[in-house]
Order: sequence, then structure tokens, then C-alpha cells
Amino acid sequence: MFTKRLFCTLALALLAATGAQAETWPAKPVTLLVPFPPGGATDTIARAVGTKLQERLGQTFIVDNKAGATGTIGATLVKRSPADGHTFLVTSLGPLVIAPHLMKNVAYDAAKDFDYLTVLVQAPNVLVVPANSPHKTVADVVAALKANPDKVSFASSGNGSSDHLTAELFWLQTATSGLHIPYKGGAPAISDLLGGQVDASFQNVNAVLQHINAGKLKALAVTGDKRSPVLPGVPTLGEAGVKGADVYSWQAIVAPKGLSAEVRSKMQEALLAALNDPKIKQQFTAVGLEIVGNTPEQFVTFQAKENARWKQLIDTRKITAD
Repeated sequence: MFTKRLFCTLALALLAATGAQAETWPAKPVTLLVPFPPGGATDTIARAVGTKLQERLGQTFIVDNKAGATGTIGATLVKRSPADGHTFLVTSLGPLVIAPHLMKNVAYDAAKDFDYLTVLVQAPNVLVVPANSPHKTVADVVAALKANPDKVSFASSGNGSSDHLTAELFWLQTATSGLHIPYKGGAPAISDLLGGQVDASFQNVNAVLQHINAGKLKALAVTGDKRSPVLPGVPTLGEAGVKGADVYSWQAIVAPKGLSAEVRSKMQEALLAALNDPKIKQQFTAVGLEIVGNTPEQFVTFQAKENARWKQLIDTRKITAD
């Protein structure tokens, strides 16, 4: 009888502690760790959302950039952090569904070591060429690739990046092969593209929209399953005759495994409120980002699908991080 009473007392105490954690969370500043340098799309999104989380939850939200190893250094740091709701990873798809297939000895299992909260935003990539390029359509690019195998250059922000893998998928679906030129980040890749040092690139639409609107780059196609609202006159790859190459880049937020259901629910509610804030919506949609804000369960299903897709491409094309 005493043992049963003791057990009940302990169980009630645990429930009370859990409830107290949810009520007092966040009890100290919260870190939104971004596994990339400042100034990029993921960093910008984290800072915009963090400001709204801070307003709603009444606690400081700090964006901490821990770049390196295709985002896996930052992801590893979050995996090893306490699951108390004071550290989250705001990341692109790379560390969750691409890098684990490209790199040896990644120190986390993306499917098992994190609690998935939501995909924040997504955006298609866009096939762009310099303003003075002779290529005016996707068909022109495909013809050039077939006439000059492995010579038409495609810039990317690095081996295994979304823009690199989109090019690989494009070549696979068109039975062509181009010359991949990896850069250390999107900015130098776009700079050389603007200068005409490379022939083409699949860039995140939000990263090059200003250059397209200024007439410095020509947009030939977007990689989404529908046209982008910010580039309504630009066809999809499917419309241009290239099937099976629909690609969206995306940013999401995850936590170390073991986050309490109460804190997860409170954070999810705050995230959705931030994404639906009129100023945030306007800021994101103006550059071509599409608000997602799905549930943790939907995110888990989405991650598994994306993981399988990119693994298959990486294996088929024998892509490495080197």
C-alpha cells in the first residue's frame, strides 16, 4: 500500500513538474542556431521569425550562426543540447536530407535525433543565365548541353547544395551532362554568374529575384510544380518540357530529441502565429518564399519523402561532398 502511494505521489510530482516547465518556458534566452553564415536565406528567416517569437513569448531569442561542414556542425551541436526548449535548429534541407548521404561519419541521425516542429517556408529554384547569354529558353540550354557535353558550366553554392542537386536532376532528366562549378556559398556563385564567368545556375528564387527584376539575369524556368507568384511570366520546368525535376528548397525548425509535448505545442503555436503575422508574410512572399507552417506529423512524413528522394539521386549520380 505504501509503495503504491509512493508511486502515485511521484507520478503526480512528475506531472506537476512537466506542467510547471511548460508554464515557465521559456525561462531563459532561447537560441535559434543557424548552421550557416550570417546573411543567407536561412539566417534571414531565423531572424525575422525570432523577432516575432520574442514578442509573443516575452523572452529573448538569439540567432547563433555555427557554420561549417555543409551545416552538419551546427546540427550536431543542437543534437547534443538539452531538450529543454532553449535550443532549436533553424536550417535548410541540407543537414536534414542531403548531407547525411554525402558525408562520412555525420554525428547524428536526422530521422531519430531531432523532434520536428514545422517547415517554415519553401521556394522553388530558378534556372538563370547572365543577361548577355545567348540562351533564351530551357530548350536552348538543353541543346547547348547536348552539343557540348560537360562544357556548359553551372554554378552552385557548394557540393551537395540544393542548387547543385537541382542541376544534377536536370541533367539526369534531360540525358545531358554539364560542368559543375561549386563555390563557397551562394553570394560568390551569383557574383560570377552576374559577371558572365559561368553559363547558368539553379538558384533559390529569393536569392536572385532582385537581379532578375533589374535585368541582370534572365530567368528561364522555375523548378516548382506551379509558377512562382513573383515570376508569373516564367514557365515551370514541366511546362518547358522537362518532367520529373520539380524541386523546392525549404527552411525548417527542429529541436533536440526529447522536447516535452507541452513545450512543443507552445512553440508550434508561437511559430504559426509568427508565420501568419502580416509583416512577416509580406516580407517573405515579396521575395518568393511560400509560407508552409505544417504540423510536426506532416513534417516527419515530408522529411522521410525528401530524404529518400535525395538519397536516390545522390546514389544514382554518384555525388560526393569532395
